[in-house]
Parts: sequence; C-alpha cells; structure tokens
Amino acid sequence: MAKRGGFPGGGMPGNMNNLMKQAQRMQRQMEEGQKELETKEFTAAAGGGAVEVTVTGKKELVSIKLAEEIVDPEDIETLQDAILAAVNGALQKADEESEALMSKMTGGLGGFPF
Repeated sequence: MAKRGGFPGGGMPGNMNNLMKQAQRMQRQMEEGQKELETKEFTAAAGGGAVEVTVTGKKELVSIKLAEEIVDPEDIETLQDAILAAVNGALQKADEESEALMSKMTGGLGGFPF
C-alpha cells in the first residue's frame, strides 16, 4: 500500500532544504557581488583621448576630463559628441561587468525547470 501524502522515501524534503540553502547562499553572493560592483569605477575615452569620463558601477558619472584642444567655441558639437561617446562607453563597460557578474552567479541554474 502506498503512503498517503508526503514524498516516497522522505528524500524530497531534504533536497528542498538543500535547494533553499543553495538559493540563500547564491543570494548572499549576488548581494556581495553587487556591492563590489557598485564601488568599481569604469573609464572610457573619446575624441582621440581628448575626453575621458569615469562612472561607478551604480552608473553615476564621477568625473569628466577634457583636453584643451577639444574645447573649441566654434565647434561645440564635436565636444558634445565626444562627451556622449565617452559616457556611453563607460556605461557599457559597467553593464558588461554587471552582466558578467550575473552570469557567473546564475551559471549553475541551468538544471532548474524554470
């Protein structure tokens, strides 16, 4: 006669407990990784190095450095384009680092059905 309720052999509750512990450990690791990422800085340059910007992992702009030759009152558009390119480049670096962190943390989830 089959057992009523529960799981045969009692193995599933133990596995569920292990799964929960793994999930909690992964969550702690992800939180630590996110904190570490937020303290990192990412720098990119544009305009042949005439514009350099730095952003944090929180995607906050923390510095802009301009070479004198990029500041031309007759050609503001070049300066604007160089700043945009540098900021977007630095943000892209931050995104790539974030994606790499998430991929590293979630790489072991391939066996789960969700």
